[in-house]
Amino acid sequence: MIDISDKIETLRTAVAESGLLARKETIDRAFRGDTPKGEVIPVARAAAVLAAKKTSELIPYCHPLPIDSATLSFEPKENGMVIRAEIKSIGRTGVEMEALMAASVAALTVYDMLKGIDREVVIGETRLIEKRGGKSDFEERRLTPLTAAVLVTSDSAYAWVLKNQAQRAVEGEAPAARPTEGATRAPKEDKSGKLIVETIGQYPVKTCYYEVVPDEKAIIRQKLSAWIEEGIGLILTTGGTGLGPRDVTVDVVREMIDKEVPGIAEAMRSFGQRRTPYAMLSRGVAGLCKGSLLITLPGSSRGVRESLAAIFPNVIHLFNMIGGGGH
Repeated sequence: MIDISDKIETLRTAVAESGLLARKETIDRAFRGDTPKGEVIPVARAAAVLAAKKTSELIPYCHPLPIDSATLSFEPKENGMVIRAEIKSIGRTGVEMEALMAASVAALTVYDMLKGIDREVVIGETRLIEKRGGKSDFEERRLTPLTAAVLVTSDSAYAWVLKNQAQRAVEGEAPAARPTEGATRAPKEDKSGKLIVETIGQYPVKTCYYEVVPDEKAIIRQKLSAWIEEGIGLILTTGGTGLGPRDVTVDVVREMIDKEVPGIAEAMRSFGQRRTPYAMLSRGVAGLCKGSLLITLPGSSRGVRESLAAIFPNVIHLFNMIGGGGH
């Protein structure tokens, strides 16, 4: 089965139709319930609801879903009927297969109940009419990509940078940077920041900067301020959201923002908490500063992946709002 664990839950809807051809008198009897097998429409409706609920048991790659609503309609035509099924569910994957299954089984049930009185009954086309829900419904279409910057705040990642610079200096390629006081952790290559750059690149976002700095308030503030003054729209940091003595990124950002957007951090924590019990310990914050959106992400690659899954691409809509575009 396809892994949908990183998808967000949204209201999913799908509508499918199935046609059935028969003589007019046969259709009239079906709607009157005047058949040897009894009431056609109520039985077909019940069969369709059951079919929608059991779709995952019959179609191998369908995920089990809670069906929140199943609505069936039966419309008589001159030489048949049209069966319409609408399915709703709040979940992480679409319900188009459930709608198609409901319409198909309803048609099969009607066929079964009418075939004894009309040998000309034929099941016609079954097709998906529409589906809604999921991230695709909330994608922002921008003529100009949103500018972004990624800041990795980590003593260990910065130590890795210093180590590589020192190696290049030995080889005569570049001067080595001086270590920052307090950056004493063992060198460790950054993965989270690179993951951010890779992920947001899937959306209408252009990453202009990617930098690694130590967990020093003054350095973090200086870097963020420069990007804000330059007019970078989206600034994402990774690291410094925890409760350690060197976790200062959130403190710096909280002091800088002039309008907090608490729902962004709440969405990230809520999404993460369903996957790891430690997500509640993140102090991540998000807010606006002079038109730039600052979002602090966890330092771990897993935390970054889950946090981005929770807010992208929906968070890009914020820039339409601050520009006066509304919803």
